[in-house]
Amino acid sequence: MPPEPPTTERPPSAPALLAVLTTTLLITVIASDMVNLVLPSIGAEFGASEAELAWVVTGFLLTFSVGVPLYGRVSDRVSLRRLFGFALLAYAAGSLICALAPDLLVLVLGRIVMGVGAAAIPVLSVVAVTRLLPADKRGMAIGVISAASGVGTAAGPAVGGGIGQYLGWPALFWLMLGAALVLLPAALRVLPGEAPAGTGRFDLPGGILLGLGAGLLLFGMTQAQVAGPAVPSTWGGLAVAVVAIGLFGWRTACVANPFVPPALFTNRVYRAAVVVAFLAMTANLGGLVFVPLLLVDVNGLTPGAGALVMIPAGIAVAVISPLIGRLADRIGTRPLVLAGLAAMGVSALFLSGSAGDTSVIPAGAGILGLSVGFICVLTPIISAAASALPAGQTGVGLGILQGAQFLGAGAGPALFGVLVSARQQSGGGAVNPLYAGHEGAAFSDAFLAMVVVVVPALVVAYRMRPAAVPATVPSRDAGTVR
Repeated sequence: MPPEPPTTERPPSAPALLAVLTTTLLITVIASDMVNLVLPSIGAEFGASEAELAWVVTGFLLTFSVGVPLYGRVSDRVSLRRLFGFALLAYAAGSLICALAPDLLVLVLGRIVMGVGAAAIPVLSVVAVTRLLPADKRGMAIGVISAASGVGTAAGPAVGGGIGQYLGWPALFWLMLGAALVLLPAALRVLPGEAPAGTGRFDLPGGILLGLGAGLLLFGMTQAQVAGPAVPSTWGGLAVAVVAIGLFGWRTACVANPFVPPALFTNRVYRAAVVVAFLAMTANLGGLVFVPLLLVDVNGLTPGAGALVMIPAGIAVAVISPLIGRLADRIGTRPLVLAGLAAMGVSALFLSGSAGDTSVIPAGAGILGLSVGFICVLTPIISAAASALPAGQTGVGLGILQGAQFLGAGAGPALFGVLVSARQQSGGGAVNPLYAGHEGAAFSDAFLAMVVVVVPALVVAYRMRPAAVPATVPSRDAGTVR
């Protein structure tokens, strides 16, 4: 594409911008796990094994995890309008391929194409808010965007289970196709076509190594869940991921303009944000995947009925997320993050103790607490990280942050899935002494493992301290975390 001439454009209105960003983010996040509860139907139609069906999820997540940091880096050089337009077109094309898929291979291909488009939306949404809105509106705006992400994450199983059960799984992709085509002209209208004034060479090999490492790491963890840790695809994928990440680190230290500037991680606030986002997302997605599975496998609900339990959590997240953004501006980041992580830990412990309950109310209450706690973590963490980044590093910094977040989204279900499978095969009782049942013991142990994941996140968040203000952006309070 030829470079766009620099222009001076009128900034979009905040309501119009947020309406487009939140709706787009909602549908792309829903797409990540809307197929989880309809995989048995897809398998029955195509005669596919469980290992083969896993690629319907893995294909999307692989391209998603690879694409997030790449889009973040490219957004420092290419206009938001062009990137959003490309992303929505790719998402629509992938949805169409999936809706018309005659076999599993074509369906997986369509999910990969969907992931190519979907990967752009979370990072570009935060970049757009950071660049286009005044500082006094960013906290609220990031809260609204976080609400869309949280609602989409919670609604994914509900949308997939409900629509898939009553209209068939292809209807999910027709719905996504229609939404993307409606949003495309709106996005092109509100987003600026002016390219950022990025300078310096683009380290494409470094970006490829980072994406390859992240993608293969997620692939190895997913294969461990489906096929077991001893198969070559599992340990081979993990081994190559380690090599790719090692080469990425070596290249970052050696080249003049690396894909990820090392100066990003000299800021304590930003470092803490990346770690906390990864760990919190690991626990949150574990809960959002395994609570519906618990209700289906242990409580005997249909996928559609099991997904209904997730709705109160989605509503609560939608209501409080904008308030969390405003509250963070008043009381600071660290108190909210610590309170949110504590709520996540307590909720996961409650789920562990009540996993064998015959009522669905404890599961609904547990996932409600987990989701509300997570949004109290995510919104202020993203806002603090965005404020800590110099203007020329906003895209790549937020790309790495959200790449870590969505890597956690893939790691959580995979790691906890391995644990559930191993515990179900062993047939032993639950580790948690508060658990009194038997049939859901494996799920109880998985929820207890989520508590273990939250603990180091609490330690990192507690140790967050003010960092120096970036010299390139003296007007922004880059490292103050109260």
